[in-house]
Amino acid sequence: MKQGFTRRSLLWGAAPLFAAPAGPAFRFTDVTRASGIHFTHNTGAFGRKYLPETMGPGCAFLDYDADGWQDILLVNGMDWAANPRRKRTTLALYKNNRNGTFTDVTRAAGLDVEMFGLGVSVGDYNNDGFPDILITAMGQNRLFRNTGKGTFEDVTAKSGLGGREAFSTSAMWVDYDRDGLLDLFVCNYVRWSQDGDVFCSINGKEKSYCTPEAYRGSTCWLFRNRGDGTFEDVTAKAGLLDNSSKSLGVAAIDFDQDGWPDLFVANDTQPNKLYQNQRNGKFSEVALRAGVAFSEDGKARAGMGVDAADYDNSGLSSLVVTNFHNEMLGLYKGTKAGTFTDLATRSELGKATRGSLGFGCFFFDADLDGLLDLLIVNGHIDDSVTRVRPDVQFAQPPQLFLNTGGGRFRLGNGDAGAEFNQPKVGRGAAFGDFDNDGDLDVLLTTNGGPAFLYRNDQISGNRWIRFHLQGTKSNRDGIGAVVKVSNGGETATRMVKSGSSYLSQSEMPLTFGLGRRDLVERVTVQWPSGRAEEFKNLKANTAYRCVEGQGAKPGR
Repeated sequence: MKQGFTRRSLLWGAAPLFAAPAGPAFRFTDVTRASGIHFTHNTGAFGRKYLPETMGPGCAFLDYDADGWQDILLVNGMDWAANPRRKRTTLALYKNNRNGTFTDVTRAAGLDVEMFGLGVSVGDYNNDGFPDILITAMGQNRLFRNTGKGTFEDVTAKSGLGGREAFSTSAMWVDYDRDGLLDLFVCNYVRWSQDGDVFCSINGKEKSYCTPEAYRGSTCWLFRNRGDGTFEDVTAKAGLLDNSSKSLGVAAIDFDQDGWPDLFVANDTQPNKLYQNQRNGKFSEVALRAGVAFSEDGKARAGMGVDAADYDNSGLSSLVVTNFHNEMLGLYKGTKAGTFTDLATRSELGKATRGSLGFGCFFFDADLDGLLDLLIVNGHIDDSVTRVRPDVQFAQPPQLFLNTGGGRFRLGNGDAGAEFNQPKVGRGAAFGDFDNDGDLDVLLTTNGGPAFLYRNDQISGNRWIRFHLQGTKSNRDGIGAVVKVSNGGETATRMVKSGSSYLSQSEMPLTFGLGRRDLVERVTVQWPSGRAEEFKNLKANTAYRCVEGQGAKPGR
């Protein structure tokens, strides 16, 4: 390779006419206030150090009014009943005004609901063209059906999801049986209650937040969509009943490449789980055999955030899992044999993340060079940690790792800019193109603090292509569909998915960076229904709407 040219340009078969940019390819600009987002998360804390107060809120990009512009939803907690200064706090829904600003429409949309919310998952479970919202909580989870008229109806009870209280965290919509209807997977953490709260202390006198070892685990739930607006609990029937789990993150991954979604669950102080879809309504747990249950030295880590993606354009999906400080993240590289190898211990990724406590995480192409980068949100659980560990901070900067090709990453916080690098008590994280300019913007939440919206400002001139999938025989969201973009002998692969990160939901449309290419040679779409479609010579810097069986046309 000639000096001055990057592997990134060659990955997409481009003629080596462009040198690597002398400076950063992009910047993240903090536009939170300018965009009209004014939100502060309520942990509920009032001195009793209850475990749920440490978890933080999730967030989501979603197009709730189906106008082609990404809106924002922020989850909130609430004050405990015993708090003498109890105040009311609710979810927050912000409508995209299509001019870089948002309007708070929470009350008008019927979402000004008080609950100890934790996570959010978005999916069109009734295939009517409007995304519905599942909010996980400490207590009763809530399902809000989108009426298509700018409002939501609480259908928790009538859907069959009511009457079950738990400490639920991340959730995910997934069509596990490929019947064209979205089913629901919910992570549950530990069996905690105010009455059963355990006294934990660092110094033997002062109460501190307990670790999950103080409480028994709780099984995740799987609900099958009956197609009539109701759900059936198939957790045991599907082979997923496991009361030892302490689950915080979930991601869909087709690790065996059979076209059926498998489930990876990140557990805190318990082995992670990899549930292989048996294509008959059941799953088999294979994490130990696959090499993702433990760290490389055989220990169960504090698994929190998770994502799955083909980050090296190999055609194989890999996994990332965030963990506690002094544990480093797990970067499990997939192999053709259906097993994984943790590469973090031998890479700069491992060194850079050992001293931080990671929560939300996701793969996305920040600089539009055709390679998936990795963003991690960090922050500790206890504001008194520095008294015990002077080397550990409560607020910690997020980390952006830029993919340099060949399976390698470099820390790119300097590229992202000073505003992005500010320490935060980070929790949720999601990406979405809120201004429809083709690059991916970032939404972060903090525990007991504000949310942050970062606009991605491209400098390099790299190009992009976006796909919004709409199923007909498949579920309308196209969740589970796999899109492959091929150029110059290289292929990038993305899956439409719900969930991932931590308590959060990124946008559904898929964005591929193209470097300096003006045309995409070949695109294939593999739908969950089994249908395959192919498109050739699509234009760069264009958003396409792909309706199953009807081709690809420009449009959001």
